[in-house]
Amino acid sequence: MKYTLVAMTLIFMACKTQKKEEKNLEPQKEEQMEVSNKEKAVAVLSSLETGDQSAIGYINPEKYIQHNLAVADGLEGFGAVMQHAPEGGFKANVVRAFEDGDYVFTHTIYDFFGPKIGFDVFRFEEGKIVEHWDNLIPVAPANPSGRTQTDGRTEATDLDKTEANKQLVSDFVSTILMKGEMDKVGNFIDGADEAYLQHNPAVADGLSGLGKALEGMAKQGVTMVYTTTHKVLGEGDFVLTISEGTLGGTPTAYYDLFRVADGKIVEHWDVIETIMPEAEWKNSNGKFNF
Repeated sequence: MKYTLVAMTLIFMACKTQKKEEKNLEPQKEEQMEVSNKEKAVAVLSSLETGDQSAIGYINPEKYIQHNLAVADGLEGFGAVMQHAPEGGFKANVVRAFEDGDYVFTHTIYDFFGPKIGFDVFRFEEGKIVEHWDNLIPVAPANPSGRTQTDGRTEATDLDKTEANKQLVSDFVSTILMKGEMDKVGNFIDGADEAYLQHNPAVADGLSGLGKALEGMAKQGVTMVYTTTHKVLGEGDFVLTISEGTLGGTPTAYYDLFRVADGKIVEHWDVIETIMPEAEWKNSNGKFNF
């Protein structure tokens, strides 16, 4: 900013022969000011670690609706959390970031009151963040197939197939996870283990890995129930679904990220978080309410 002010002053006071230079500088200034919503969301998350105060400028100070139930509403709530940061700040490594219309969704490795993995969703209005949702879970060891909660592909491809991929994943959640019509799973996932890469810390690759995990849960009397899908977001081959249900009878939020290739789901990451009792909520916006 200091450089820009000095440059403008010099141009204003320069002789007429420098007017051509002034015209050349202006487009460069405009180009530097262009920041995508995806970049803004990443900057806000990264500021948890870097302490970059300028990133807060990407949040609308008059309207910031918070859906993390442990955080108070508005910028005041955000600031209150930051006041409890340890020496050196929180840590935030954004592994994936995608954009769908007015929404940006990210997949991040945190050290946020302990090591965690999180999905964050931001809604923008006129270039400013006005709403935030998230789901967090502690970092866990690699799963039986040796995959972590965040490794794998990170960049979106097949951008022209975004809507088709969102529909496929939405149908999968409805048909398989909600209705339990397992005889139709082949419509969504190839049966070969190497064709379905799994990042849930307790589940191995393939349909066989999923089957063993569900069998183990059943033996323990634990049921996984999906009742409502609140939002489906996607960019290219990556699709995020945000669902509500219960796990072992406890109210639960399910954030599932899928990667699609050639009309089949080929990779899956998730963050499953218990929904805290309403008596403990720091805001009244609800966990979902998209």
